[in-house]
Amino acid sequence: MEWENQTILVEFFLKGLSDYPRLELLFFALILIMYVVILLGNGTLILISIWDSHLHTPMYFFLGNLSFLDICYTTTSIPSILVSFLSERKTISFSGCAIQMFLGLAMGTTECVLLGMMAFDRYVAICNPLRYPVIMSKDSYVPMAAGSWIIGVINSAVQTAFVVQLPFCGNNVINHLSCEILAIMKLACADISGNEFIMLVATTLFILTPLLLIIISYTLIIVSILKIRSSEGRSKVFSTCSAHLTVVIIFYGTILFMYMKPKSKETLNSEDLDATDKLISLFYGIVTPMMNPLIYSLRNKDVKEAVKHLLRRSMFNK
Repeated sequence: MEWENQTILVEFFLKGLSDYPRLELLFFALILIMYVVILLGNGTLILISIWDSHLHTPMYFFLGNLSFLDICYTTTSIPSILVSFLSERKTISFSGCAIQMFLGLAMGTTECVLLGMMAFDRYVAICNPLRYPVIMSKDSYVPMAAGSWIIGVINSAVQTAFVVQLPFCGNNVINHLSCEILAIMKLACADISGNEFIMLVATTLFILTPLLLIIISYTLIIVSILKIRSSEGRSKVFSTCSAHLTVVIIFYGTILFMYMKPKSKETLNSEDLDATDKLISLFYGIVTPMMNPLIYSLRNKDVKEAVKHLLRRSMFNK
């Protein structure tokens, strides 16, 4: 009976920025604008990667998946954040919170693995160009992308299942903008060391392993580039992977800061740390997906040409 009283919880209160009501309208406008940019920018990348036959390559197939991921990831949280800014009732059901946590974690894990696949693609393209069509054939890169999604779903399902089984003792205030897994774990009235261990294992497998693949790939790429004698040749080769490298630095720099060291219950009770986590989560969850299409558009000549062609075609049709 005591266990049942501890675990009956029907909804959570998302604290968000409720301590700063004057900032909520400002952040509502800023986040709404960012969300529109995310949808337009990533949607455009998806369209040109499908529509332009010159972009029917493994690199742009992965990029299309990355853009779709960013749209899905932001859509799992931003609409509810925007509604909470305008509503006095800032609650979310237990099941709704679990779904949001599952989708967010699944998208984040998938993106980590996908960025590793993209780094391997760039390594093969630059270091083994003659074998590239064979190694990165459609029979290879499609299963690689599909595998990224499957890994993300499995990891998220396991972690979410263990979190929702934790007992909660009445405190339902999530000091976060959305149902983020660490913020939910904070509310548990039981030992969460097992959950922290699972998170540590998942971090090693699905965040650090792709990061190691990225580091190895780019180390070999840099060595290969340095062997090119002409500066023009080095610049041309590096331009093919600079956009991906920029996205990796921003993405992993943020996510490692958030998840590399799972926090104990004592650490999680720090209000200063919670405020920092909110800002980092906002950057990771909104700013990074917004910057991805901008980075690829500004640093990739093929994408810029495809966008210009699409705009000219749309204007001509009008």
